[in-house]
Amino acid sequence: MAPMNIFRQGADEEKAETARLSSFIGAIAIGDLVKSTLGPKGMDKILLGGGKGGTVTVTNDGATILKAIGVDNPAAKVLVDMSKVQDDEVGDGTTSVTVLAAELLREAELLIGKKIHPQTIISGWRKATQTARDALREAAVDHRWAEPIPLLISRY
Repeated sequence: MAPMNIFRQGADEEKAETARLSSFIGAIAIGDLVKSTLGPKGMDKILLGGGKGGTVTVTNDGATILKAIGVDNPAAKVLVDMSKVQDDEVGDGTTSVTVLAAELLREAELLIGKKIHPQTIISGWRKATQTARDALREAAVDHRWAEPIPLLISRY
């Protein structure tokens, strides 16, 4: 029986290490794209609409930037989709969540370069997440039963 090609004509096949590296590069590039827009001194990006007579948009909003770009890299698409979910659910923090995820992947790339298994890295992230949750619960203050603060009105 002859081998059957299951890929469509012109499809590329990547080996594990090459695919992993290209995923890191794509996701980190998305984080780097919006990182400079973060914070009070965040820089604006100029977005040019495609086609003849395309629109020009100047923005420092990560959600707007990520919605406007076309992404082919699967890992980069995950970051863009994550940003959209953040925008839909919370309405803010799209840039922060994208930059945080990209930086975690940047560090994971270094650890994998040191021959640390990806499952070990994921296990460490899960432990760190639980430790952070515990610390936040410990620091949280319940204000549901607190006395209302009297409204102070100055006389002028």
